[in-house]
Amino acid sequence: MSEIFAYTDGACSGNPGPGGWGVVMIARDGDAVLKTRDLSGGEPLTTNNRMEMMAAIAALEALGRRTTLTIITDSVYLRDGVTKWIDGWKRNGWKTAARKPVKNEDLWRRLDDLTTGHEIKWEWVKGHAGHPENERADELAREGMAPYKTAKGAAGAAAR
Repeated sequence: MSEIFAYTDGACSGNPGPGGWGVVMIARDGDAVLKTRDLSGGEPLTTNNRMEMMAAIAALEALGRRTTLTIITDSVYLRDGVTKWIDGWKRNGWKTAARKPVKNEDLWRRLDDLTTGHEIKWEWVKGHAGHPENERADELAREGMAPYKTAKGAAGAAAR
């Protein structure tokens, strides 16, 4: 039986600033790779946390059916938000324990909706530590950010 893995990453130039997200999706049967798929995208003005979340959202949106998968992220914010905090936020009307509005509520709600029906194992990996799939996801995130970073730089150069 094949296993699905989604390696996700986000990047941002400035925080906020132009950002991108990347996903490396791999279907494996044991050690054999059956299929791979790279996804990326970006936004002109965002934060790193939002791009980390968008990578996971994109991975889940790419699934055509209910699936058992492992999502590997280098974001503790994403991992802990999904595995530790989200149920409390929902119970508290999307407020934190300190009764403040949850940051990125729109994306947390999307993630919550998208995880329904899937069996997901969330794993954390140290970023920029030589993990090949995480490094590729980071490269995809930087590629997703590039058009927005260039546009910002070009606009700044034109204004000088």
